Amino acid sequence: MEGLFDAPSTPGSGVLAANTHSSAPLAVRMRPRTLDELVGQAQLRAAGSPLRRLIEGDQSMSLLLWGPPGTGKTTIASIVSQQTDRRFVEVSAVSAGVKEVRAAIDGARSELVGTGRETVLFVDEVHRFSKAQQDALLPGVENRWVTLVAATTENPFFSVISPLLSRSLLLRLQSLDDDDIREVLDQALTDERGLAGRLSVDQDALDHLVRLAGGDARRSLTYLEAAAGAAISRGLDVVDLATTETAVDQAAVRYDRQGDQHYDVTSAFIKSVRGSDVDAALHYLARMMEAGEDPRFIARRLVILASEDIGLADPTALTTAVAVAQAVALIGMPEARLNLAQATIALAVAPKSNAVITAINEASADVRAGKIGPVPAHLRDAHYAGAKKLGHGSTYTYSHDAPYGIAEQQYAPDVVADATYYRPTTLGAEGAIKERWERIRRLIRGSRAAQGPR
Repeated sequence: MEGLFDAPSTPGSGVLAANTHSSAPLAVRMRPRTLDELVGQAQLRAAGSPLRRLIEGDQSMSLLLWGPPGTGKTTIASIVSQQTDRRFVEVSAVSAGVKEVRAAIDGARSELVGTGRETVLFVDEVHRFSKAQQDALLPGVENRWVTLVAATTENPFFSVISPLLSRSLLLRLQSLDDDDIREVLDQALTDERGLAGRLSVDQDALDHLVRLAGGDARRSLTYLEAAAGAAISRGLDVVDLATTETAVDQAAVRYDRQGDQHYDVTSAFIKSVRGSDVDAALHYLARMMEAGEDPRFIARRLVILASEDIGLADPTALTTAVAVAQAVALIGMPEARLNLAQATIALAVAPKSNAVITAINEASADVRAGKIGPVPAHLRDAHYAGAKKLGHGSTYTYSHDAPYGIAEQQYAPDVVADATYYRPTTLGAEGAIKERWERIRRLIRGSRAAQGPR
């Protein structure tokens, strides 16, 4: 749970306190103390995993933790320090410079020489460090004066210098799922360090907290603490939905990601974009995002729509949709909401055509109906010995040798030689494509084109 339990530290030292006081935030008090208490990240906690070997084997090994906020990066650093009895020093890439980095490493070296105790140097948001600042870390890592644990939310292959990357073990942390967040909240409700069973939470309220967390354990505990405080102030021993909504200042969105509302809202979203109603499309997009719908699911629907409902009426629609899918994967929520909104608006206002899906559906229907037929002899592979004796390719006309780069010859099997699958509309850019395709079709099919479609 990255940054989840930032316990008070000695001013200027960056040393994280091992124990937390009772008035510390709930997220601080519930900091996992061992690797087994860490929620999620099963691949990192598995027996024999590099992280478990590092902690249980007390090995010196630098780590680079890459993952979304609230997934456990800071917590892992603390566990490495506490379970291996190492000294813990934290440096923030937001405020520290080369001088502070070198001072931390010099202090770790002195501690190692003087007492034999090793130091865990935790660098949060290491991607914010300049090349010079990252270079300053190298002596400490190379000489093992420190066990570096660096955390980043950005792709380290782009944001971390190669020498540091090659000297560190890269561990990828995944976003927590809803079950993980529920486990975090359940622990906080019952654990002596948390609410110790003093309150219970209604199912609706718990579902709301899970949705609001968005896979971020720190956020889920912050919201639970706010809701619990509101309930206590009202003399309640049960946190209900109304109290939770008031405490976190956000109404619960009635949306079941596994039920009818999921399908109904998704259907309305797609139909609004298809119908070119930008405002309605944005409304349904907002409902999905506020309810915690998987942004990758929304992006995939837009990619499908770009070909199904827009096609070549706007050839850039698919490019836009694919770009937003990549942006969602690269950036994640909540920032990716801007990318999803931009793509939704662009696709909603784009000219519409279903000529692409109609064309492939009709072609597929013919194939399923058995209209396959042999490939015309002049189109068959003629590169192997004996092919020409079979007549393969002997009458093929190379398109680039023909006028306009288009040769009159039959490409489709006889059974569908006169089929017309793609029938472009006159909408948007497809109007120009329609004119070009009709001219091309006449050149390819010659006299047969004059007979019109089958």
